[in-house]
Amino acid sequence: MMKKLPLILAGGALLAGGAAIAQPAGERGPMTRDAVAERTTKMFERMDANQDGVIDEADRAARLEQRFAKMDANGDGMLSQAEFTTAHEQMREQRKERREARAERRGGERMGRRGGRGHHRGMMLKAADTNNDGQITQAEAQAAALARFDRVDADGDGTITRDERRAARQAMRAQRRGQ
Repeated sequence: MMKKLPLILAGGALLAGGAAIAQPAGERGPMTRDAVAERTTKMFERMDANQDGVIDEADRAARLEQRFAKMDANGDGMLSQAEFTTAHEQMREQRKERREARAERRGGERMGRRGGRGHHRGMMLKAADTNNDGQITQAEAQAAALARFDRVDADGDGTITRDERRAARQAMRAQRRGQ
């Protein structure tokens, strides 16, 4: 079972998804620059598991341990098939609820996503590490989030509208497709 532990942890992490630095696209109504800064601060505090002022490998390991402990219902340090299945079903239900809530906020408009966003999340975190030291400070996180905000805020009025968000998504899709 110990040889399977890293695989189980990785699987649990994939199923649970990860936290990302605040992204304007998360909200569907207008989003202000100040709101993004506030969300980024809260997200950073949540991601900085050991509260040392940086997000690094130690924080990631701590989050994985927390996820594993949550999945390990009987606390024996191992995941049984039943515990894994139960955790998977709970996470699936939570995703379904979030998806339904998003659709309701959009008035039934469905905007599907293919594949996981974990790869892009990792790229965003790497981009936030401006000095490439393997750690992200709160200042780096704020700067990265606000730079993304400024790229989407086409008219520079300090608020991202639904139309600006839609245009930014279309531009990103076109860029990924090489158009």
